[in-house]
Amino acid sequence: MTEYRVKTIGRCEFNSPLPSITFINEQHDRVRVDATVASGKEPESTPPSFEKAGPREKIFFNPKSCRLGIVTCGGLCPGLNDVIRAIVMVSWYRYGVRNIFGFRYGFQGIVQSSANDTLTLTPEIVEDIHQDGGTILGSSRGPQQVPEMVDFLADNRIDVLFTIGGDGTQRGALAIAQEIAKRNLHIAVVGVPKTIDNDLSFTQRTFGFSTAVAASQAAIGGAHMEAKAVRNGIGLVKLMGRQSGFIAAYAALASSDVNLVLIPEAPFAIEKVMAYLAKRLERKSHAVIVAAEGAGQQYFKSAGTDLSGNKKLGNIGPFLRSAIIKHFADTDIQVNVKYIAPSYIIRSAPANADDSVFCFQLAEMAVHAAMSGRTEMVISNWNGHFVHVPGELMVKKRKNLDTSSLLWQSVLDNTGQPHNLS
Repeated sequence: MTEYRVKTIGRCEFNSPLPSITFINEQHDRVRVDATVASGKEPESTPPSFEKAGPREKIFFNPKSCRLGIVTCGGLCPGLNDVIRAIVMVSWYRYGVRNIFGFRYGFQGIVQSSANDTLTLTPEIVEDIHQDGGTILGSSRGPQQVPEMVDFLADNRIDVLFTIGGDGTQRGALAIAQEIAKRNLHIAVVGVPKTIDNDLSFTQRTFGFSTAVAASQAAIGGAHMEAKAVRNGIGLVKLMGRQSGFIAAYAALASSDVNLVLIPEAPFAIEKVMAYLAKRLERKSHAVIVAAEGAGQQYFKSAGTDLSGNKKLGNIGPFLRSAIIKHFADTDIQVNVKYIAPSYIIRSAPANADDSVFCFQLAEMAVHAAMSGRTEMVISNWNGHFVHVPGELMVKKRKNLDTSSLLWQSVLDNTGQPHNLS
């Protein structure tokens, strides 16, 4: 099917410099989009599938003259430095590329006025950066003029641009790649999906998500101890999740100390939340709430959008804290609410071991894809394999937590909260 076909910028004529390993077979090494038995009811038809990621025997770019560029965009996320480091290491040691550049502050770094912000990247420069959170390249939000960015890439003879970022970044990368195609330039654009919220379509997991869930446990544990220490104590923790509640859901399951999870996908009535809390306090004298930052937005007036075009959110944490205090004061029940919002601490943390491995593999596959001339695509992990996903397909819609899924049922079973609070 054409929507799963990845574009290339030309015929691959160079032999790969990689030693004798298993190369990907273009025709046969593909991964089904839907791996369930039900999807194969029509054996005569060819099921939709993604290209399997990995090294190709023939490559498009000559490594000796190839020039690579890297940008990191959007909010901070554990693992950014791991991805930068891996791209440099694989390109340098596996392919022999010697011209690798980091452009500072996201897409701002690939306009002519930012030429002085370019960093030359070598293994010596990046060898220890994975030990730190953040990104050595810096980041930014907001669009730049696409023609100007393509002018910059062409003028600086960049052959490959690696875009490390989320939905907005990959939309920008797609626009850059489409402008490159209009000009018939041989520049590949390959994305590495970064969103701490795990909300990109056709990705089973994005880097930083595992670290975010693990790092949230300290905040939830603190909220639990604070709540148990007093009569009618309530610990309230706000976690990341603008449009998708995956971090809140997984964090609650990992903790098992959470009694109520509020996510953007499950609207709630504040009266029903208070009724549930009252019953919980009557029975156990304490409660722990985890709220995703995008939960309960029906209670806020629209505040426009940020520089990346994302809807500005109302602050659900302080809203819930005030609502809880007022409700129980009106019913002559004294409560003690402790509010914790660890988002920025989590976002800027170094990647944990699981994420570090995942970051390296994503970056490694991105380099293989780029050297073989793939473009307008993003590396993803799907059905247990690394695959090439067309950029247009990945940004078509956001991935959300299905409240009819077994995952959400697990959350309900773990917390004991009602299925419907609306």
